[in-house]
Amino acid sequence: MSTIKTITFILFTATTLLASCNAAENATTKPLFPAILIFGDSTVDTGNNNYPINTFFRATHLPYGIDLPNHEANGRFSNGKLIPDILATKYNIKQLVPPFLQPNLSDQEILTGVCFASAGAGYDDLTSLSTQAIPVSEQPNMFKDYIARLKSIVGDKKAVEIINNALVVISSGTNDMILNYYTIPTRRLQYHHVSSYQDFILKRLDNLIGELYSLGCRNIVIAGLPPIGCLPIQMTAKFRNIFRFCLEKENKDSVVYNEKLQKQLHQIQASLTGSKILYADIYNPIYDMMQNPSKYGFKETKRGCCGTGFLETSFMCNVLSPKCENHSEFLFFDSIHPSQATYNYIGDLLDTQIRERIAA
Repeated sequence: MSTIKTITFILFTATTLLASCNAAENATTKPLFPAILIFGDSTVDTGNNNYPINTFFRATHLPYGIDLPNHEANGRFSNGKLIPDILATKYNIKQLVPPFLQPNLSDQEILTGVCFASAGAGYDDLTSLSTQAIPVSEQPNMFKDYIARLKSIVGDKKAVEIINNALVVISSGTNDMILNYYTIPTRRLQYHHVSSYQDFILKRLDNLIGELYSLGCRNIVIAGLPPIGCLPIQMTAKFRNIFRFCLEKENKDSVVYNEKLQKQLHQIQASLTGSKILYADIYNPIYDMMQNPSKYGFKETKRGCCGTGFLETSFMCNVLSPKCENHSEFLFFDSIHPSQATYNYIGDLLDTQIRERIAA
């Protein structure tokens, strides 16, 4: 082979390999969804409560956020990332999902999605009234403002395309049960059976999904309830529960709610053309972590890492509170909210389901 032919062959081979590498890189870095949009409560609020609303549910102080890249509190009720951040990272959208109320959001942040959730919120407006959070029912109004800005950046047609293909995550309901039914009996006086109150909440969720669909959302993930009776603060609420057993009645209520929710979501998807609606099972993973902690590397599942772990949350979990040394060994970071380690496990499970059911 002549020298010219040899050089030509080498250049051709190198160019082909480079093109293949670039194609592979593009395939792995291209976002699975163009944007991620979040609605709900503190389990997914990435910091909206930091801004001018009169709520005492804030996570703007350490030790919240202590395991984030900059080790600073920014409104997330955990030691690190929440499910929205974990999913956004997995899908190559962004590392952290910003709250919509954050001032000076860049155009790029708007293009790739934001969070509308508010800690302390519920599907029931009465829940948010007691916590001064942004009710889930009002979060679509923030979404409408977001859509207007998105259109101003990319135009109407592209904005519709982004929203149609975005991943939407909704997580709420726990505050409704704890604040409005178990602890403060406001709704219990009106709904004598928990089943009736569950139906009321599910109707509110039905309305929310319908409104988001009308605004262009098609890929929607809805979280069920966790085993509420296993939350450290609920165990503490039963003063005679010295061995800190999970409260089976509250767990059974969660199971019944989740069964109703799954059935309802099938019906909703069938009625909304082009929608892909996924039920996110939170109950079973957390319950399994409670029953088999060593399988997940946990050493403590009945109290939070912050303070005593029995009651502390929000302002009660603060820089003066003692905290556990190894955050990843605790299922809960405070008395209500899971640790980043827990969210990572749940995120892995959700990722598999989303890829199979929505992204396929």
